[in-house]
Amino acid sequence: MNTRELLRLLRQNWWALLLTTLLAVAGGAAYLATAPPSYTATTTLFVSVTTNDGDAGEVVQGSSAAQLKVKSYVEVATSARVLGPVVEELDLETTPAQLASRITASTPAGTVLVDISVVDADPGRAAAIANSVGRHLTTVLVDDIETSRDGSTAPVRIETIDPAVAPGQPSAPRPALVLALACVVGVVAGLGLALLRDALDTRIHGPEDVAAMTEVPVVGTLAHDAEASRQPLVVQRAPRSPAAESYRTLRTNLQFLSLGTRARSVVVTSASPAEGKSTTSANLAISIAESGASVVLVDCDLRRPRTAELLGLEGAVGVSDALVGRAELDDLLQPWGGIGLSVLPAGSIPPNPSELLGSVGMQALLRDLEDRFEHVILDAPPVLPVTDATVLSRYAHATLVVSSTRRSTKPQLREALARLAHVDARVSGVVLTMVRRRGHGTSTDYSAYYGRTDTPPSRVRFRR
Repeated sequence: MNTRELLRLLRQNWWALLLTTLLAVAGGAAYLATAPPSYTATTTLFVSVTTNDGDAGEVVQGSSAAQLKVKSYVEVATSARVLGPVVEELDLETTPAQLASRITASTPAGTVLVDISVVDADPGRAAAIANSVGRHLTTVLVDDIETSRDGSTAPVRIETIDPAVAPGQPSAPRPALVLALACVVGVVAGLGLALLRDALDTRIHGPEDVAAMTEVPVVGTLAHDAEASRQPLVVQRAPRSPAAESYRTLRTNLQFLSLGTRARSVVVTSASPAEGKSTTSANLAISIAESGASVVLVDCDLRRPRTAELLGLEGAVGVSDALVGRAELDDLLQPWGGIGLSVLPAGSIPPNPSELLGSVGMQALLRDLEDRFEHVILDAPPVLPVTDATVLSRYAHATLVVSSTRRSTKPQLREALARLAHVDARVSGVVLTMVRRRGHGTSTDYSAYYGRTDTPPSRVRFRR
């Protein structure tokens, strides 16, 4: 995951990051409010080994011997032999083993010191236990363990150089540390939640998702239009809007597709229903016609036709009637808008759409349309539910797959592209629909530049 993807993830899941951090801080505050304070008292012992004379070599040997001994003494400090008398002396309601869990004995590296620290809920009792452990450790080591069998004086001396005193402040919990750790835990949990949601979210959010799963390029990103459900022909309704401009960008990108012949027939399909393929087909056809080229929009969705409804035309007869010989093509083509755009509706719904679209008659109809018009836009059914689009795409010069952001999923798009590739369809690109702009003032908001949305754009023909 690169920096851009991480920033996108944080922008999309900032609420999760904030929520987990607040919950973690609240949990830390609750812990601070309910956790009993504990106090730590420490006493320091000095260990030395006596020598027979004051020779410098003997002194060095004695110091080295003391350093070796203190490493063992720290283990003895928490033994039952030392703690048993401590429990009896202070009349503690605990066992030596339980008391040992609250005692820490250590020696700083390269020294002959033994630090004995005791943690207790009562500061005075913590100091008393630490001092008692120091005294009984000295007794056990000097009078019992280090004393020779003949009763001579032990060569080891242990002295208390820093007795324990009752601490004035609790050693735990530490509010600053607890709250800081809570913040870290909250942020990490939020990032983990964001990564989990991103891993489980298979929806397509933008061109980067398409680029990560296929080499098929994104040739258009169509801006989200809130009025599309009621007035889908945005190129006609609001020709200067960002949504209309995105269709012109798609129109321009189509000029650079290597189609190999003068005629341009393009199948527009999608992976699943309700991704905006019919709206895309209609607006694309209008935008191409506005450039001065002759265009025919053919509704090849013989199951759920929408083109005639979108353009406000009569759709009772059309493609299906031409394929079965009930009507001539000249009688079926309907001019629209006075801009060089003709429409061929789907016509009556047949019982065998796939067979009709894959017939020799459909190939002949498509060749006839390519001879009459510079551009042929074929609005085909979605790929996954039926095979109509895969059959039709074999005869067209290009295929565009429409995919709706935040609705279409990566597995759906991947499967649709695979089915088209299986029949050797010329998939020229993916068109993302319902792409939301980031907001006013960002690099994707050009409303001020477009100016009024009710003025039609100038007509510029494609270069041939």
